Amino acid sequence: MSPVFDCRNRDEMLPGMRQARQAIARGQVVVLPTDTVYGVAADAFNPAAVQRLLDAKGRTRQQPPPVLVGSVDALAALVESVPAEVTALVEAFWPGGLTIVLPAQPSLTWDLGETHGTVAVRQPDHALALELLAETGPLAVSSANLTGQDAAVDVDSARAMLGDSAAVYLDDGPVSTGVASTIIDATSLVPGRGERAVRVLREGAISRERLREVLGDLLEADPDPHQGEDAGE
Repeated sequence: MSPVFDCRNRDEMLPGMRQARQAIARGQVVVLPTDTVYGVAADAFNPAAVQRLLDAKGRTRQQPPPVLVGSVDALAALVESVPAEVTALVEAFWPGGLTIVLPAQPSLTWDLGETHGTVAVRQPDHALALELLAETGPLAVSSANLTGQDAAVDVDSARAMLGDSAAVYLDDGPVSTGVASTIIDATSLVPGRGERAVRVLREGAISRERLREVLGDLLEADPDPHQGEDAGE
């Protein structure tokens, strides 16, 4: 069975982090805690490793994983450009539960799946995850669960679903929120990408209200709560 390291215990954290780094360098996947849910991670620049991540979850290439970064500077290296509005979002919500989709840097040689030239990027607000990212560089990370199942909020749930498909499990206790990140599409903020509007692809840890405080009218209109209701009711 793949080892589990209790990272609340320093005597286990140090060898656990070392084995996680080594596993990622070998193109394997690892499970780690984040500020939202537990994640399954692989080297973002190793296509075989990314495929192992997708296989572990039972996902296809049509569902590419987001990329976690350890710093804002890493964001700038991964995307075509960082519009001023995205800088404002990053200042307000990073590290934290906001994933931002932007056009990927065209010079990068990677394969996350069918991304259509974009990449979804987030900086997590979790010390252990940030420490690992500082040592490995950007990681492809998706929630640690089988597709169609609830995201794991503790290491036991992740291990029950993923088993030996992950080489190492880093345990930092139950995640306090268990709420996935909010995902927004900000590609249209890059010049030449059409009408400027930010779309919410998934509602999660950061509310529309908080996003609108930063983006104003650039954020798409809120969905009509009565849409689809019978007009006579």
